[in-house]
Amino acid sequence: MDGTYYAHTPGTTGKWHKLADHLRAVAERARSFAEPFGAGEVAYWLGALHDIGKINPRFQEYLQALAMGKTPIKTPHSIWGAAFLYRVVGRVNNDEGWKELALPILSHHGRLPDGGVAAQPLLDFIVKDPTALQAMNAYIEKLPLALPALSFTALPPLRRELRLRMLYSALVDADWLDTEQHFDPETSEQRSCWPDLVMMWRQFQSDQEKLFLKLQAQHKQDTSVNRIRREVYESCVASAAGSPGIYRLTVPTGGGKTRSGLAFALRHALENDLRRIIVAIPYTSIIDQTVHVFRDIFGDEAVLEHHSQVQIPEEDEDQSPDAVRLQLATENWDAPLIVTTTVQLFDSLFSNQRNRVRKLHNVAESVIVLDEVQTLPPELLDPTLNVLRTLVEEYKVSLVLSTATQPTFEEGRYLQTFSGLKIREIVPQYRQHFKRLQRVAYKRRAESPTWEELAEEVRGFSQVMVVLNARKDALALLNTLGKDENAFHLSTLLCGAHRRVVLDEVKRRLENERPVRLVSTQVVEAGVDLDFPVVYRAIGPLDRIVQAAGRCNREGKLIRGRVVIFEPIEGRAPGGPYKIGMEKAKFLLHTHPIDALHDPEIYREYFRRVFDDVDVDKKRIQEYREALNYPEVAERFHLIDQDTVTVVVPYGSALEQLAEWQRRPSRRAWQRLQPYLVSLYRYEAARLEEEGWMLDLGNGMRRWKGEYDIRLGIRQSPYDPADLVR
Repeated sequence: MDGTYYAHTPGTTGKWHKLADHLRAVAERARSFAEPFGAGEVAYWLGALHDIGKINPRFQEYLQALAMGKTPIKTPHSIWGAAFLYRVVGRVNNDEGWKELALPILSHHGRLPDGGVAAQPLLDFIVKDPTALQAMNAYIEKLPLALPALSFTALPPLRRELRLRMLYSALVDADWLDTEQHFDPETSEQRSCWPDLVMMWRQFQSDQEKLFLKLQAQHKQDTSVNRIRREVYESCVASAAGSPGIYRLTVPTGGGKTRSGLAFALRHALENDLRRIIVAIPYTSIIDQTVHVFRDIFGDEAVLEHHSQVQIPEEDEDQSPDAVRLQLATENWDAPLIVTTTVQLFDSLFSNQRNRVRKLHNVAESVIVLDEVQTLPPELLDPTLNVLRTLVEEYKVSLVLSTATQPTFEEGRYLQTFSGLKIREIVPQYRQHFKRLQRVAYKRRAESPTWEELAEEVRGFSQVMVVLNARKDALALLNTLGKDENAFHLSTLLCGAHRRVVLDEVKRRLENERPVRLVSTQVVEAGVDLDFPVVYRAIGPLDRIVQAAGRCNREGKLIRGRVVIFEPIEGRAPGGPYKIGMEKAKFLLHTHPIDALHDPEIYREYFRRVFDDVDVDKKRIQEYREALNYPEVAERFHLIDQDTVTVVVPYGSALEQLAEWQRRPSRRAWQRLQPYLVSLYRYEAARLEEEGWMLDLGNGMRRWKGEYDIRLGIRQSPYDPADLVR
């Protein structure tokens, strides 16, 4: 050590990471990340001063001890730069602008704090060690950095809340990327290997034409379904020339929405110089199929699949190589095409954890496709739509509301967030498509069946799917069917790799006209490409019924498929908005003829009724956002009320991938492990762990030790997180 200050111990090259080099590199990266939303200068200050606390002699001694293989006492450094900026900006200028600078630095190794009380620890630090400010000031004067003049644009409270969160994201990602370049330059170089959108658009065009020719050859002639799919595709390409904003993609089930929506997003991004496409999907079961479709087009390495989050210690300034490697394994969404869950997207937009917020700055200048948008929880709609509107108006985001059953976000009596917005239809002639694509006949079963009566009916069909409202109901029907070798089951208690195997077998049986009886919860009814001649759907929210019908006669091979709506005597259903939706569906089915389900206007009436009966900010999240109370916002905003944890199940090469992750955590290792993860409710996981059914491996990772059934998946768990929106 030669008296120079250092940021990190030697990496794979054997060289120490100089603090001045690190501060300059992070400042430049952070500025480039924040420039798309007009905050480059502020972000530069964040990067330049975030680690200035490392000039503390005790921290330099800590690094030396780490380099010698010792286990020293951790030495916090984040508060130094935060306190300096609070003093310089807040006290001198006597304004609130210090929060944009101090809060991200204070929490770049922890969580965004409550902005209302953050000043006190900074004041305590200044009073306790006034010489620290002098030392920092002297060091800053010697830094080869040209700190720009600062100016803060006054923003409304809710927009300021998101802007500060975005600055935090830019800092954390810039810090971790430069750290990765030091510790693991090989992995760092791999981040630049993504294909560009121009190349992907050409690949997509070629693949789309091949698909149309293949379908035409299979059916010997251009069917009505294929003609509508081509019309939808052509409308998507034509509408892509529009300017960034909010769009609706309304397509009847089976109308080619997944591929055509991607066509719009790709072409729209190119037309408007946007950087990436983010496809957010409500269920992990749909992600499996969507990712498979996209990778068939672009190749395995061109699509980032992200639904499970790496867990890292929440409040930890540990700079050891193992701790740093775990941080760097978190995802930052630097890919051109990302497929994720709505949970991952929105919980990150309202989170205060650095591993979740890291990726948010990359949402700017993107196309966000919200698939099956009707599944957004009504009681969270006000904060959810407010953030989406801000992304569109402040961050050059184009938003696509994609579904067959469009909600009326701009028409609710109490839902004013989207009021007055211009929402453009990507496929203006969608009503004609619904009329032409009536492939099923709905029937309401007059009497409520027992499980025995329902099982007897199901056995009467060679190919049939039954969708129930709760996992216990699905298990009850499966038990009643007994050892039927033609009975299959799908839920998120099967890992993704297992679900793909089951879906492939179900599809093979359907195509080869072999017996197959599929029993499922509602996770199978949206976005899963199945084509049954008969579908039974337990009474539920209206959009869920129609989505389930989309798995019936999907390719139009029959004159009419058969969809039976029934109410099982012993049936259960989730409470809250799901139950409200079910009651509204019962009312509309009673007051409208059954054929009204073919008319998209009934969904508008349905959602108006649902939204008018729900408190759209039930948890008062907007109040806490205005107060910059990030911990409280994060605690209150969850698309799934019950928190979940992930567990690795013994299926396929799961244990091999787990061993690789444990040996050397990395982003690639985590991506390879994702197909073998299952989500469980946290309270449930605690019980199962106590009873010895799973092993805690640390850092949020668990391994399943109990039975993993080839048909039912994890056996010890009575509940299924997929019963709620994912």
